[in-house]
Amino acid sequence: MSGIYFLFPTLLAILISFLFIRAASIALMMTGLDKNKARFQALSAFTGTGFTTKEAESVINHPQRRKIIRWLMIMGNVGIVTVIVTATSSFTASQGYQLPMNILILIVGILLIYKLAKYRGFTRKWEHFIEKRLIKSPAFEESATEDLLHFLEGYGLVKKIILEESSLCGKSLMESKLIEKGILVLGIERDKNWIPTPKAIEIINSGDYLIIYGPLDVLKSKLEE
Repeated sequence: MSGIYFLFPTLLAILISFLFIRAASIALMMTGLDKNKARFQALSAFTGTGFTTKEAESVINHPQRRKIIRWLMIMGNVGIVTVIVTATSSFTASQGYQLPMNILILIVGILLIYKLAKYRGFTRKWEHFIEKRLIKSPAFEESATEDLLHFLEGYGLVKKIILEESSLCGKSLMESKLIEKGILVLGIERDKNWIPTPKAIEIINSGDYLIIYGPLDVLKSKLEE
């Protein structure tokens, strides 16, 4: 019966690994990552399988994410080694009928943990608990601007000067129909004045600098007008 006692640390290590991955994915989401990307990166880092170059850059260029991924890698190595050692010890210590019994107990235990992971009530409570703890941390009070504005997904922030020959000169923001093209004017620099979140009736003058946000392909086409 000595082999069965090694199964408890094995199952406990699997359960803790699941909880840690979920906690890390919540932490990544709080840095501005999309939910699906956060979960994928957390699982990838924990298991050591890695992720695409584009997603790797979004982690490397963000100090908070680097710390989270570093801990995921460390805990992943510890967790995997613990599972392998304890499971192997259980099987080697088993004799006769104990070996198939221990295998059955391990399979049933993993299935129960899987069911627990799929149970939304439990996962929501755990995620809510982690969110409450992380939201109090100063490290998660702000997200990087490039993440909030989704620069990596093809959006950008541009400063455009309005010339006399521009098709936008003399028009109001409503008449310019920029919003219909997915372009948002965040502010206008006029002489030495700053006009934040200008109204739709604001007239665009020659020499104005527009701070505009939107899809990069649309911004480039409008800049060429």
